Amino acid sequence: TLHRSSITPFLQFADNRALREKIYRAYVSRASQGNSADNRDTLREIAMLRAERAATLGYASHAEWVLEDRMAGTPDRVDQFLRDLWKPGLQRAAEEAEILQAAIREDGGDFDLMPWDWWYYAEKVRRSRYDLDAEAVKPYFQLENVRDGAFEVANRLFGIQFIERGDIPTWHEDVTAFEVQEADGTHIGVLYLDYFPRESKRGGAWMNTFRRQSTVDGRVTPVALNACNFPRPAGDLPSLLAFSEAETLFHEFGHGLHGLLSDVRYESLSGTNVQWDFVEFPAQILEHWAADPSMMKRYARHYETDEPIPDELIEKLKAAGKFNQGFATTEYLAASLLDMAWHNLEQGDDPGEALAFEEKTLDGLGLIPEIGPRYRSPYFAHVFSGGYSAGYYSYIWAEVLDADGFDAFKESGDIFDAELARRLREHVYASGNTADPMDLYVRFRGREPTVDALLRNRGLGTASAP
Repeated sequence: TLHRSSITPFLQFADNRALREKIYRAYVSRASQGNSADNRDTLREIAMLRAERAATLGYASHAEWVLEDRMAGTPDRVDQFLRDLWKPGLQRAAEEAEILQAAIREDGGDFDLMPWDWWYYAEKVRRSRYDLDAEAVKPYFQLENVRDGAFEVANRLFGIQFIERGDIPTWHEDVTAFEVQEADGTHIGVLYLDYFPRESKRGGAWMNTFRRQSTVDGRVTPVALNACNFPRPAGDLPSLLAFSEAETLFHEFGHGLHGLLSDVRYESLSGTNVQWDFVEFPAQILEHWAADPSMMKRYARHYETDEPIPDELIEKLKAAGKFNQGFATTEYLAASLLDMAWHNLEQGDDPGEALAFEEKTLDGLGLIPEIGPRYRSPYFAHVFSGGYSAGYYSYIWAEVLDADGFDAFKESGDIFDAELARRLREHVYASGNTADPMDLYVRFRGREPTVDALLRNRGLGTASAP
């Protein structure tokens, strides 16, 4: 099919170049075939109507209207932020293109690298350079050990403890309930963990809050859920996770902590009820502890021997994490900048034919021909039928925050620095939406974030730009 989950493995592993080109071209031309499913006129109308609505409400553009209630604040700030990342990302992508072109020649190919070749040769280079066998990694990430590692991180940062409570009713035998307490035993809330798939459960991973914290009418303590779809134990084999799944567990646990550690007066301002481009920060920063070598040595232990994960595997995981990041960064930023171009239109602006507008925008950015945007306009559902209009940038905005925030702990020399942990809890996890999120971040970090830590994490150098 033309679903991304189908075409990506095909582009990675199909040896037939003509078929790779055929499926790639079919994918990127969706919803622009001149038939009843063609979205080009529809999205042009949506963009122009959004600009008209914004003007009626007193704003210069739809983006200005949307961003007034976001952490980024203004379209100019988002544009500057994306462009600060664009240059180093594009430079790295161009270097990666040269590496893949060399791989084509080594493979006996006599053709120029094209978008339908990128995934295929990137996979070849990844295997030859990093030799990372996912099946050799999984035995070190037993689900219960990863969960306990997340609990230990919360305990060492915030002094809280998690006590399994078999007397609290659950909706399925797979679900476990934990009472969350302060170090002195004071009740904080309840966390449900629902980790395995079943027929009646949707896919993916998420956090829900069944009851939000508040104090307006006596103290109401929160009840939160972390739901995932990890592999079930099979016979004598426990549930073993890929490293990306271990990061997912820490990520959702971070959302859970955001709900559990809330300490505000009104339910409407508590926990994860924060601005769109801030809500992922408390979750994503927890992933850094999952990946920290010293922490990994504590929780990533072989399910049969109890031996900690070897340094060699940790180094391979780190190196592989930076591979192909020029491509990943560039295709994402291209889509984000395209979103902003559509939603910076002012009342009366006519973008014209959708794909021509897209081409003009991307050419102005200097996007290399070997890479296309992650989503082309006719099927960019996030921004034209979802809730991400003028907001697709928010994924990487939160990644800048979490990379910069964890850098504070690394700079201190102690990833469990007590003062930083106190400020992180007080100004991020506990404060909900009671103040501007940039003010909250600055109270924790001591300054506004820069993109430098993110660029280093992705292997893209530094920019020293806020």
